[in-house]
Parts: sequence; C-alpha cells; structure tokens
Amino acid sequence: MFLGISLPQPLNLSELEYKLKHQREPHQRLVLIDKLAANYAYTNLARAQTLLQEFYIILEDHDDPDRLLNFHLYSATIENQLYRYERANYHFTEAIAILEERGTAKQQAETYIDYSGTCINLDEMEQALYYLDAAEKLLRSFPDERLRARITCREGFLHLHYSDYPRAIELLLEADRSITMLEQPLELKDYYFLTLIHSGLGKIYERNDDREKSIDAYLKVVNMCETMGIRTRLSWHYLNVGNGYSASGEQEQAETYYRRAIEVADDSSEFARASSYANLGFCHLEKQDYPQALQLFDRAEQLFVKLPSEAYDNLSTIASWRGQIFQELDQKENTHQQLQKALKYAKLNDDDKQLAAVCKDLAAFYAERKDFENAYRYQCLYDDYNEQYNEQVDKRRQREVEVKYEAEKKRQETELLRLQATKLQLKALRAQMNPHFMYNALNSIQNFITSREIAPAAKYLAKFAQLMRRSLDYSDMEIISLEKEIEFLEEYLYINEKLRFEDQLRYEIIIDEEIEEDILGVPTMIVQPYVENAIEHGLRGKKSGLIKVLFFLYDEDTILCRVEDNGVGRKKARERQLKDPQFKNHRSRGTSITEKRLEVLHRSGSEDQQFIEIIDLVDEETNVAKGTRVEIKIPVMEIHMR
Repeated sequence: MFLGISLPQPLNLSELEYKLKHQREPHQRLVLIDKLAANYAYTNLARAQTLLQEFYIILEDHDDPDRLLNFHLYSATIENQLYRYERANYHFTEAIAILEERGTAKQQAETYIDYSGTCINLDEMEQALYYLDAAEKLLRSFPDERLRARITCREGFLHLHYSDYPRAIELLLEADRSITMLEQPLELKDYYFLTLIHSGLGKIYERNDDREKSIDAYLKVVNMCETMGIRTRLSWHYLNVGNGYSASGEQEQAETYYRRAIEVADDSSEFARASSYANLGFCHLEKQDYPQALQLFDRAEQLFVKLPSEAYDNLSTIASWRGQIFQELDQKENTHQQLQKALKYAKLNDDDKQLAAVCKDLAAFYAERKDFENAYRYQCLYDDYNEQYNEQVDKRRQREVEVKYEAEKKRQETELLRLQATKLQLKALRAQMNPHFMYNALNSIQNFITSREIAPAAKYLAKFAQLMRRSLDYSDMEIISLEKEIEFLEEYLYINEKLRFEDQLRYEIIIDEEIEEDILGVPTMIVQPYVENAIEHGLRGKKSGLIKVLFFLYDEDTILCRVEDNGVGRKKARERQLKDPQFKNHRSRGTSITEKRLEVLHRSGSEDQQFIEIIDLVDEETNVAKGTRVEIKIPVMEIHMR
C-alpha cells in the first residue's frame, strides 16, 4: 500500500474479457479491446499483443482514425516494454502523424512525452529534447499538472544519461512530488512513471555508492509493480534489488531477488535473466560452492551467447569468474583457458577498463607460474589499457560537461526568449489601441446618445465592447488562429469606418485561397498596429480612404501580410508630424513593439533577416505619392483545440 497516494479504480478485466468472448459485433469488439489493451500494455504484454492483432484486422475493414491512433500508441508502449525500440519508434511516428492532423494539444503533448522515452532508449538525446520541448510549448497554452510531472521525469533521465546526478535527483524527486500530490486519482500510467522515477533514483544512488538509498528506491519500485500488476519489467527490478544487497554484503537477500528475477515470467528480458543467473553464480562462488557456481555460469552463458554483441562484457566477466574458481581448485590449464576467453570477449567489447582487469589477472597468473616474460608483457598491457581507460574517462567527463553546458545554455536562451515574448505581449496590449482611437469612438457613441439616436448608439457600443473584449481575451494567448486575427481586424476597421470616418473609409481583407485560416496559428494581435498606423498617418485628414489587408502563403512556415493604404505617403506624413501637434503626439508604439516580437519569434533564422518592409506607392505617371504598403512576415505557429 502506498501512503498518501490514491489507488486507481480497479478495472474489471474479467468482466471485460467475458463480454469480449460473447461479443460478435466488430465495433463493440473494438471498444472492448481498446479498454483491455490500455491496461495490458503495462501489465500483460502477451495478451495485449494477441488483442492488438485482432484490433488491427478489424480496423482494416472499419475506418476509425481514433482507434487506429490507439492501436499505434498501445503498440509503441508494448514494443518499448519488450526492449524493441526501433519498432516502438515506428509506431510513435505513425501515431504522431495522426495526432498532428486531428489530435488535441494534450494528446499530442502526452505522446511527445512518451516518445521522448523511446528516443532516450535509442540514445537519440537531441530528438528526445526536441519532443520534450514541443510538449512543454503545448502545456504553456494548455496546462496539465500530470503531463508537466511526466516531462520533469523525462528531463531527469536526460540528466542521468549525461551523469549530471545532482540535477537528475532534483528533477526526479520533483516529478515524484508532483505525481503523488495530484488532486485527481492516479492512473495506472502514473504508477508506471513512478516506477521509472524510483528506478532512476536507485541507479543514481547505486552509482554514488549510496547502497542503502539505492536498495530502498529499488524496493519501492518492486512493491509498486507487484501491487499494481505492472509486471513487464519485474525481472530487471528484482535484479537491481539483488545487486544492491550483493554490494552491501547481504548475500542471502541478494540470492532471493536473483531467483525471483529468474523465475518471473512476465518480463521478456533474457538479458536480465542471464545477468541474474551470473550474479547468483557469483554468490555461490563467494560461498565457495564451486559446482553450483559453475552450473549457474553455464546457464548464464547459454543465454548471453544468444544476445547481441552488447553481452560481450558479461561473457568476459563470467569467464573471469570461472578463472577464479579454477585458480582456487588449482586447475591451471582451465584457469588459463578461461582468462584467455575473458580477454577475447573483452577485446570484442572494446572496453579498456575490462581489458586492463583481465590483463592484470593474466599477469598475476603468469607470475605465479614464474613465466616472467608473459607476466611482464601482460603487466605492460595492463598499464597501457589502464592509461587509455583513464584518458577515455577524462574525455567523457569533458564531453559531459560540454553537453550539460550547451543544454543549460539552450534552456536559458529558450526561457529568455519566452520571457521577452511575454513582456512584449503585455506591452503590445498596452499599445494596441491608441487613446485617440478610443476617445473618438466613445465620443461618437456619446453623440448618438445625446442626439437620442438610441439604436445606433446601442449597436456601436456593443461593437466597441466586443472589440475591447477580444483585445483583452487575446492578450492572454500567445497564439490564435488566423481566422480570429482577421475577425479582430474586421471589427476594428468597422468601428473606424462607421464612427471615425462616417462611412467614408473603405476596407478590404483578402485571403489567398491556399490559406486555411481556421487552422493556421499566428501570434496574437500582430497586424492591427500596422492598420492603425495606416489610418493615423496615411488617411488621417482625408475625407475618404481605402485600406487593403492581404494575406498570402509566403512559404510553409510563413504568412506574408500586406497592409496598403491610399494615403498621403510617408514623406507628407512626416511633414505633418513636424507641423501639427496633433499628429506629432501620436506615437507608433504598437508597430515598434510588434517588430521586436517578430524578431523574437523568428529568432531561429538569420539575425539580419527583414521581417517588416515598408514600400512607398507612387503614381508612375505623375511621380506623386499614392499611399504606403507594409509587408509583414508572420511565422505560422501550431494551434490546438482544447
């Protein structure tokens, strides 16, 4: 039982299995399999795989994108549990393709977090960081404490990978607190993440030689897995506990957990099982029970030789342990044979530390036999390999420091850009509507009221209130759809047309047919300052005017917006500013802030790239100014539905 943690509502698997057995209708079978697979993906992989085979067959005849998404997500989870990370990578890629077309923000964030775990397992750290960053961005707009805690867990494992143990411990403990303090009841998947957290902590404590804490962390994992039925990696967890007890000299306890690791049927890891046989054999070696030790080493070797080359270090270690036994039994030929075998595997593993250890044993073996020539040769090899190993350690530590520095630098730069964007967002809100516009609009409404024209007064007051409401609502969002940005512009231009220009202002908003304005996201309130500038500097004082706002798809990541007016042009507008105090007092704060926002949002590109271009429109025949065009390159941003 876990104190302070609410256990999830138990799923009646027997009842669901009974219903599935008697259900013939394909769609209903899909529903039942979906529920069962969600649980079995963490508790019963064999059954989950069988169910998903039928799941996929049914989906081939019944188009259901949501169920197909779940098929790939469950399959990815299962393949990851089975240590088949390339297959997991395939299913995650398929799932993400579906999600980015039709999924919600939280669905995407959860999948990105899950996929980052597979990326870590594949040693694709940059990819893992990319997807964690993508999930982080989504959660800024759609907060979720559960998913936030899972991101923290994954970040902890990234720091563990780079041997940044203090930061890894900090993040893993933070993730543990966040999950255990969730207000909602915990899900089975939350417990899965808790097992990851405490496994990571156990590994760090183990590497820091804090054996007591390491054992406690691994025992928490075992207790949680046994209680919740999360048995898919129990062999590894038992092995970890056994190693902890063995390092502490508690061999009896260690043997108990090594046997459990061998006997558990739910974990498919032959590697964990082989390691348990080998370590159990070492326990018997320590007790001088040599026949049993040799028998267990044979069992371990039989499993290891079937595994990929990553097992060479274990095979080398087993041969060395056998060499120790034969040395104790005074079987010199067998000792020599096993030490040479250990050397062969160490060379295949290309591990200087292991090569140094084996050469040291061989040097001692030849020295005891008074074969000083070979003893000297292997002593020299030991010195060489040991020096190479120390150089590798130094280089690895240097690389780890560099990686940690770059990661921290990137994190700080990202945070700085986010803060800059937030500050500019607030400034943009304050500069969004200049007081002159607001005063004129309210003054016009007041004139309707004093003239007892109640209907238009009520109509325009409602329009003005709606515009202000949108302005305040959008100020809380970093991203809105282009459709909403255009609606905001239409309301702003409508009020200018009716209240300030008394129907003498015409405006057009034109959207290229290639643009899907309802699904493309843009930074909030990015165009309005330039429309306002056109009105205040280009059209102010004119009896009639025309504003055109055009949107084109510049490239797949950028929208080109053109704001054109038929005003007096920039030169005459500047002359007015110098002569007329009214014009002089108008400050284009919104446009300067927007330019800074665009610089931040486009920061990934070239530093000297132009995001705003102002073009003077001139009559070709008379060479007289006929207006101004402003071209704005707006970054396309991801937008998600809640």
